[in-house]
Amino acid sequence: MSDAVVQVRGLVKSYGGVRAVDDLDLTIERGEVFALLGPNGAGKSTTVEILEGFRTRDAGEVAVLGLDPIMATRSWRERVGLMLQSTSPRSFLTAREALAHATALYSNPRDVDETLAAVGLTDKADEKPQELSGGQRRRLDVALAVIGRPELIFLDEPTTGFDPEARRQFWRLIESLTDDGTTVVLTTHYLDEADHLADRIGILAAGRLVALDTPAGLRSLASGARVTWEEAGVAHTETTARPTALLRDLLARHDGEVPGLEVVHPSLEDVYLDLIGDAAAAAGAADAAGAADAQVQS
Repeated sequence: MSDAVVQVRGLVKSYGGVRAVDDLDLTIERGEVFALLGPNGAGKSTTVEILEGFRTRDAGEVAVLGLDPIMATRSWRERVGLMLQSTSPRSFLTAREALAHATALYSNPRDVDETLAAVGLTDKADEKPQELSGGQRRRLDVALAVIGRPELIFLDEPTTGFDPEARRQFWRLIESLTDDGTTVVLTTHYLDEADHLADRIGILAAGRLVALDTPAGLRSLASGARVTWEEAGVAHTETTARPTALLRDLLARHDGEVPGLEVVHPSLEDVYLDLIGDAAAAAGAADAAGAADAQVQS
C-alpha cells in the first residue's frame, strides 16, 4: 500500500449531461507537490472542489487523508488547508487579526508574525483586506491556508496578481512547507510555476487526464530541439532529436562560427500545448462521429 494522501478511482461529475470530470483516476503521494493543469473548463476546479469536500460527485471513489471528503469531520478539516480562487476583499479584521482569529481553530498553529513574514506581509499586518492590493490579498489567503500547519494544502491559482518577486517568495514558502512533509495540490495557469514547484504534473483536458509525469518526463515527450542558423544570408530552422550531431555538422561546415545560431529545447509549455491540442482534436472527432451516427440512426 502506497503512502497516498489522495486516492481517486473512476471519478465522474456531470453538469447538464456534459461530463466535467470523466472517469478520472489519480493518486497523490504524501509530501509531494502535485500540479493539476489544464485549460479553462477542463475540470480542474470541479476535481479540486470534490477533493476538498465542497462538491458531490456522480460516481467513483475518493479518499483524502483516508476519508471520503463528503463525510468530512472537524478533525479532518483541521488537517487540510484551503486557498480558494477568490475570497472576500472586505473585512473588519486586519491581516494580523484575521490570522490570530484563525489560530483558534487549530491545535498547533504557526506563529502569526512568522507567517506574515513568510508571505511578505509584515509591513501590511495592520491593514484590512480592502486596503491591500490584489496580490497582497492573495498573500493573506496563502497565510490563512498554512496557519494551521495542515498536512495537505489545496492552492487554487495562488499567485494570480503577484509580481515576479512575490511569486519567487511564494515558491520559497511552498518549498519550506514540503521540507516539513506537507503535501501540496496546486492548480495554476503559470507553466513555469508548475515546472519549478511540482514533483509531478497531471494535465486535464475535457475532464480526462491526458498526461501524468514529472516535469522532466513531460518535456521528454516533445519531438526534439529546434535549431536555427543562417547560411548565405538565409535563415534555416530544423527540429531534431539529435541537436548535438547537427551542431557538429554545422560547426564543421562554417569553420567553427555559425551565424545566427540558436538552439531551443522543448519547454513544458510546448508539451502542454501539444497535449491540449491533441485532446481537443480527439474530442472534436468523437463529437463529429457521434453526430454522424445519430444522423444515420435517424
